[in-house]
Amino acid sequence: MISNADKILVAGATGGVGQLIVAKLLAKDLQVRALTRDRSKAESMFEQKVEIVEGDIRYPNTLTEGTDGINYIICCTGTTAFPSLRWDFANLFQPANNPEAVDGEGIKNLVNAATQDLKRFVFISSCGVLRKDEFPYSILNAFGVLDAKLTGEKAIIESGLPYTIIRPSRLIDGPYTSYDLNTLLRAKTDGKKAVEIEKGDRLNGETSRIDVANAAVESLFYDTTVNQEFSMINSGDRPNTTDWKQLFFDLQQS
Repeated sequence: MISNADKILVAGATGGVGQLIVAKLLAKDLQVRALTRDRSKAESMFEQKVEIVEGDIRYPNTLTEGTDGINYIICCTGTTAFPSLRWDFANLFQPANNPEAVDGEGIKNLVNAATQDLKRFVFISSCGVLRKDEFPYSILNAFGVLDAKLTGEKAIIESGLPYTIIRPSRLIDGPYTSYDLNTLLRAKTDGKKAVEIEKGDRLNGETSRIDVANAAVESLFYDTTVNQEFSMINSGDRPNTTDWKQLFFDLQQS
């Protein structure tokens, strides 16, 4: 069971889901280390409430400091599925920032940098990784993003580390830009649909970024999510409170 003595590394902490994950960990009084390529951006975002370490999962030699002394890793790194300026196309001095480099080789690097006594590796993957030849995932995977995420998943599973793999569908809800920390701490889904999770990769629909962050953080508190891979969408009427304990218990029984 996770405790306040444990330290959680969030890789991709300044991204949309990552910001929310950090805020939700802080709301539970947990110790957070943010792995980021841009220290100044993280410092302005998290108001000195988290430990910040510069690192880039594309470069194995930048990860040692980030993973040292860490008990849990939540990885929500990623890039665009289709070519964009964010890809930083490869040159003589650095690899591209494309899905293969980030979601494939980058995840392998982070897994290799993790200590063998890590209590859990939580990875935000994607619906469709096991249905890459089906519409609409065949289009989404045109430039290999699902291939890369599946490579990352396999690296985690084959490492022997305890893991939880979350496969959300098309992401909705903010943040769409960098919010201040106080706003993030109060974030709750604007949607009216309940959380639905299911083993494997069969769900289709939309998934709130806020609920993805909730699932990643809440999964740390339940052994029923250890060595589980599940897809996640928002569907049906939303209850007043999401019962994560029951959702994860039902997942284990399915």
